[in-house]
Amino acid sequence: MNVLADLRRRGMVHQTTDDTGLPAWLDAQPRTLYAGFDPTADSLHVGHLVAMMILRRFQRAGHRPIAVVGGATGMIGDPSGKSDERNLLSKEALAANVEAMGTQMRRFLDFDGPHAARLVNNLDWIGRFSYLDFLRDVGKSFSVNVMLSKDSVKSRLERTDSGLSYTEFSYMLLQAYDFVHLNQEYGCELQVGGSDQWGNITAGIDLARRMRSVQLYGMTCPLLTDAEGRKMGKSEKTGTVWLSPEKTSPYAFYQYWINVTDADVARCLGYFTDLAHEELDALDAARAENPGQKQSQNRLAEELTRLVHGDEGLAKAKRATQTLFGAEIENVTDAELGEIFADVPSRELPRSSLEEAGLNIVDALVSAGLAKSKSEARRAVEQGGAYVNNRRVEGTATQLTTSHLAGESTMVLRSGRKNYAVLRFV
Repeated sequence: MNVLADLRRRGMVHQTTDDTGLPAWLDAQPRTLYAGFDPTADSLHVGHLVAMMILRRFQRAGHRPIAVVGGATGMIGDPSGKSDERNLLSKEALAANVEAMGTQMRRFLDFDGPHAARLVNNLDWIGRFSYLDFLRDVGKSFSVNVMLSKDSVKSRLERTDSGLSYTEFSYMLLQAYDFVHLNQEYGCELQVGGSDQWGNITAGIDLARRMRSVQLYGMTCPLLTDAEGRKMGKSEKTGTVWLSPEKTSPYAFYQYWINVTDADVARCLGYFTDLAHEELDALDAARAENPGQKQSQNRLAEELTRLVHGDEGLAKAKRATQTLFGAEIENVTDAELGEIFADVPSRELPRSSLEEAGLNIVDALVSAGLAKSKSEARRAVEQGGAYVNNRRVEGTATQLTTSHLAGESTMVLRSGRKNYAVLRFV
């Protein structure tokens, strides 16, 4: 299937600059394309994934992708879709973010094969310009009328409370020149980005026509939103869903996709997995026949967690999920336990209570709030309904010591099938 037809079927095409001619142009020979990523943090996040997966699909179809990390444009900030000017990062922070994001991109793109991807930083060419040189060599070819016609600029200019700074106004010119430079240096002819980048993309095409008399192309993808139009990639517990395991653990990442609604999961499967269209159709049919069964969500969570965090990360996420549903707890850290049992009541006790004879299980259940009295706690143990780290407690004489810790300082108690509590010994 033509790569553009595949992307359309997956719902990943919002606009193109040439709906009729682009498929044949792409089929004629391998093309070079790019997408830009602002280094506003030291990790990519879920919002970056749509454009990253588009680059990945183009590469697998035989085209050459370029990932541009905006070390220069990141110093200014893109006004597109923003209501306020954002805080500017230091050069040192931007450099660290660029390096971290570049490392993550290697999970999605092949930088060594026959259609090797490139990772470039626009500071490398924009940083060489003096202000006067840039105005003379680039600015003279850029129409202010073009800038003023863009929705991203007009919406900010119409505001009476903030407006648009000259710094932000210059962003479009800098990004437009990226396309010109990449065309000149690498033969790049296609730019892809989110639908909010349409103005920047077409500005680059116009600048290239004026400066180099070349025809370039643009394509945008939908922004990642749910069925109600709200941005996806935010978790109520953890905030932004990052691709870095240090910022969003594999377990939290996996859980985010497990909890995607039926109304949104088909779109996410198309965007973020390499599943064949036949399997996507089969999942759609199964979901329509049995709503709420989470077969699609499980497939999405597995495929995407493996892609982002590897087999080891997926295994860790599954172990953590099984732990929540009663699997014995072992080889986990306090941090992981904190995420798994984030909504479970917890209490701190002195670590000294685990020393020498230890803490009796009856007292532990009462301290954890899983029993209102010692007699109730004894009955739970005697009836086989008391657990430590999801292992059944054999008798009321059980004394808990440091050997019963699941993490560095954490112990998980359970009464019955679902009543959990966490004790932290400090």
